Amino acid sequence: MPAAAPLPPSSQDAILTLPNIITVVRFLGTPLFMWLVLARHEYGWGVFVLAMMGCTDWIDGFVARKLNQTSQLGRIMDPLADRVALVAVVITLVIAHILPLWLLLLLLIPDVVLLGATLYFFRGDANLKVTMLGKTRTAALLIGTPLLLLAEALDSEGTRIAAWIILVAAMVMHVIAFVLYFRALLAKHRELHHPANPAAGRP
Repeated sequence: MPAAAPLPPSSQDAILTLPNIITVVRFLGTPLFMWLVLARHEYGWGVFVLAMMGCTDWIDGFVARKLNQTSQLGRIMDPLADRVALVAVVITLVIAHILPLWLLLLLLIPDVVLLGATLYFFRGDANLKVTMLGKTRTAALLIGTPLLLLAEALDSEGTRIAAWIILVAAMVMHVIAFVLYFRALLAKHRELHHPANPAAGRP
């Protein structure tokens, strides 16, 4: 009787998947963008790179669902790539004197607090679901920052005003999303370490 074929590894544990490769490409777009803006002052090409990075953010999720290639690594890498890209883009634009320092601090401080709380309570990934507000905030930042860069490239005041409207809305959503994620983090910690007594409240 032939031996049974080995079971394929769980897709949740997969590493080399097409969505993960696309996410890695998005990571590589960040230093390219920084080089184009800071070293070459090629704002137009910088906008193009950001647009491509934004496309890959949508494509990797679509491919993961279409090919059923969702994985634990992908769930960690995808939001991490977004955060690294956003912070790097904002730092780049602050250095280039296109964005003010306060916007960078407003972006970074909530993220640092969340990271510290996650490491303290969970020693790593808290496995919280990304909310629609968080996705909208990220999308607004990924639209507002290249639009502001485009305004610099075109020297267009109208485009600059539109970019700032989107960026201010994005930062408001960023603060609200931070509060919601932090509350969810604390609730999950209480649930795991101080579960409610099922017998409580019984006569």
